[in-house]
Amino acid sequence: MTQAVAVRPALTRHDEIAWRRGQAASTSRLVAEETAVALSYNGSTHAVMMATPADLEDFGVGFTLTEGIVRHAEDIESVELIPDDLGLEVRIWLSGDRAAALTARRRALSGPVGCGLCGIESLEQARRPAPLVTSRMTFGAEDLLAAMQSLAPLQTMNLKTKSMHAAAFWQPSSGIGPVREDVGRHNALDKLAGAIVGSGLPAAEGAVLLTSRVSVEMVQKVAMIGAPIIIAVSAPTTLAIRTAEEAGITLLAIAREDGFGVFTHPHRVIWPADALQRAS
Repeated sequence: MTQAVAVRPALTRHDEIAWRRGQAASTSRLVAEETAVALSYNGSTHAVMMATPADLEDFGVGFTLTEGIVRHAEDIESVELIPDDLGLEVRIWLSGDRAAALTARRRALSGPVGCGLCGIESLEQARRPAPLVTSRMTFGAEDLLAAMQSLAPLQTMNLKTKSMHAAAFWQPSSGIGPVREDVGRHNALDKLAGAIVGSGLPAAEGAVLLTSRVSVEMVQKVAMIGAPIIIAVSAPTTLAIRTAEEAGITLLAIAREDGFGVFTHPHRVIWPADALQRAS
């Protein structure tokens, strides 16, 4: 499905003068690469994202799914990575029906130059309804907290750079895996979506772990993945909470060592007995 090509490294080493505790020293450190990645469909560029050049096949597949360009991975015929002096192109080829539907969508979104979001159609697209997640899975509160706490050591690129977001998939039966990282939180989640599809994992039976805040787009993407739970280290926005409620997603946020907050659909979280006694 994917043509393998050599791409630029995801991390590069740079010289640094480190000033710590009043002392200066010459050293070097690994820094996350950030490059322009164009996503094209059947020969036409659809979007250009600034991203880390790693797991780009997952990125292409995941973006295509979470943005609703296709509903099923089978509609993606191939993914090619094309290096360029200015960045990289993720060239995606869709089946005939999906390619025609995307062309029609582009025509519907066309508008005059300088129109911002290009009118009503673009505003509707920005606030598109998320699919309803109907999974009946339940998860132990302590297990979810332990999963979130175990994510940091698995962020291999962030351990070296201290500058990257991660999105991971966790199942009670098998733990965390896969983990995807990127300088952009949306990109990390798209890469995770592609990895879940590529690995054939049951999205409805696990939770998505995020090292970022939760905005509406993140909830929309998780709904497209079909995972019933989001747990994140940072806070959600009001629109993210509203969207998670509408989509049937259990939204956990502000995850710290001592716990987290549950903002929507708490029925999926199983609390320890003593926690319920204290709450009552």
